[in-house]
Amino acid sequence: MDTLQNLPYLSALRGEAHERTPIWIMRQAGRYLPEYRAVREKTSFIGLCKTPELACEVTLQPIRRFGFDAAILFSDILVPLEPMGAPFSFDDHGPRMHHTVRAAADVDALRVVDSREHTGYVAEAVRMIKRELGDRTPLIGFAGAPFTLAAYMIEGGGSKDYRHLKAMLYSDPALLSRLLDKLADQITDYLLMQVEAGVDAVQIFDTWGGILHPQDYERVIMPGLRRILAGLKGAGVPRVYFLKGSAPYLDHVRTLDAEAFGVDWTLDLAVAARAYPGRAVQGNLDPLCLFGSHEEIRRRALEICRAGRDAAGHVFNLGHGILPEAPLDAVETLVATVQAYREGD
Repeated sequence: MDTLQNLPYLSALRGEAHERTPIWIMRQAGRYLPEYRAVREKTSFIGLCKTPELACEVTLQPIRRFGFDAAILFSDILVPLEPMGAPFSFDDHGPRMHHTVRAAADVDALRVVDSREHTGYVAEAVRMIKRELGDRTPLIGFAGAPFTLAAYMIEGGGSKDYRHLKAMLYSDPALLSRLLDKLADQITDYLLMQVEAGVDAVQIFDTWGGILHPQDYERVIMPGLRRILAGLKGAGVPRVYFLKGSAPYLDHVRTLDAEAFGVDWTLDLAVAARAYPGRAVQGNLDPLCLFGSHEEIRRRALEICRAGRDAAGHVFNLGHGILPEAPLDAVETLVATVQAYREGD
């Protein structure tokens, strides 16, 4: 265990001195990998999430190929919703909720359940992955933030204008708060299950959290985040919060009790380092940079690594998930550049 804790990823999250900048990338187990596509041909996406042996295999694939400094559990942020009473499926356009949550009766019908009983396949996948990784590579568990999950539930899937979500915010904020409270309780339990199964860190993804006025972010989104982070405080693992579009909310986000904050490419990493004193930062290369020249990938990666020196700890990542069309050799260049970087380069 001491060997694992001293690895660059976990050392960076704790703000401790480490030899080099660690790197992993969001959606690193996914469609850009031919070995992932080969597994995916044999089952549905949700079938992959619910089969521990397959989830284990695809989690390990990018570690074998690229040697990332952390693995992240293969799953989906919507997984905890089905046992709550909000089933979903996936089509060519992404996730689709089987029914929307827009009325008080819809919220009342949702249950907060025991994650170990209803999503035990996730815990089993964690245990399998940990056995394979040993003390060589940390494993990240994750969940969606309450507001991001609520957005899917209210809109029925993805959205361009979040019309139904914002209609609830402006017409019945108390109802939205009740939904977010239930989701916060479920996500806390779900993440604690992952910690019990053996994950070494947890990340909360708030992909849609950056669509509100800052005052609404503070009033609507932050209470649920605080509940989750407080519930995880004694669990013994670092807590990472990733908010896409975080630049307008730095003064609010910095008050959250998390060990690290992920940022997207619209915020200079040096600014993030100053905004979160004493905490680690994660990020933040534009995923589309991987479609540029290898020289440009190296140049921008090194700029981010240098900016990360001002943070208490820095974990290199993309500013959002890698795209399915990303070239493999571009990823190889990125990983080699970051892992070879040393202070003073």
